[in-house]
Amino acid sequence: MILVTGATGSIGRHLVRRLADRGVEFRALVRDAAKGRALGCDHVVGDFDDPGSLTAAFDGVDRLFLNGPGAQAVDGEQPMVRQIGAAIDAAVAAGVERVVKISVWHAAPGGRLSEGAHGELDRRLAATDLHWTVLQPSGFLQNLLGPAAFTSDGRLISRYGDGPISHIDCHDIAACADVLLTGPARPGETFVLTGPEALTDAQLADRVAAALGRPVGRVALTPGDLATALAGQGAPIGFAEDLAELLRGAAAGSLAEVTTAVPDLLGRPARTVDEFLADNLTELRKSADGQGS
Repeated sequence: MILVTGATGSIGRHLVRRLADRGVEFRALVRDAAKGRALGCDHVVGDFDDPGSLTAAFDGVDRLFLNGPGAQAVDGEQPMVRQIGAAIDAAVAAGVERVVKISVWHAAPGGRLSEGAHGELDRRLAATDLHWTVLQPSGFLQNLLGPAAFTSDGRLISRYGDGPISHIDCHDIAACADVLLTGPARPGETFVLTGPEALTDAQLADRVAAALGRPVGRVALTPGDLATALAGQGAPIGFAEDLAELLRGAAAGSLAEVTTAVPDLLGRPARTVDEFLADNLTELRKSADGQGS
């Protein structure tokens, strides 16, 4: 039995669909019962902040897909470290045999935001007796479908300057997790997952324009601008500054490498930006027209 955490998220939804289509036995962990019912699969309501609910969720589970909330410091603490740490503890207590964890590229203890939080969690997972595999994806193409991708007049918000990003479709992240959960185990390995090419924001805007069949302008948002805007919205200064520094790194090329991990695991090329845009054209139009969810 596989337990899928983060089942309603960008990666989890794809993984749930893949497992269900093949008749693989799994259970989805959700915080909201209505969202669990909408998945149309076996699910259990639980919360990383409620250890008792995790004990029930892990009953009969031998494999775990571990994906949790993003990192944002609250009163100087990263709740994600506590929350995903509780899931790791629950997996150990339940005798889970295999864990596939979603991390981030460049995860390292002491790093900024998600890099530091996942670095600490990856190290904690490695210290257990669990058979673990870690996936470190590049930027999600699904971010193009969110409300923060475009301005109200349909211009792409550019955050990375001239830095190319090897964006990946979450469809491929889920497919890699599926292979590692249901195929031969790859214990102790870490895979950096990227798309098949690295594009600058200008190049990405050109691809979006081609998919939409209309020009797509860009609005450049510098890391400093973003930090100021977030602080003005009430975000902690440290969080805003750390996020700005991560964006500066991406602009300098920290997410530009293209790896072979996806084709190595799946036996096929990673999905292209054009394939993603064609498959998600309706949602893309809504996002570009200011109607994104």
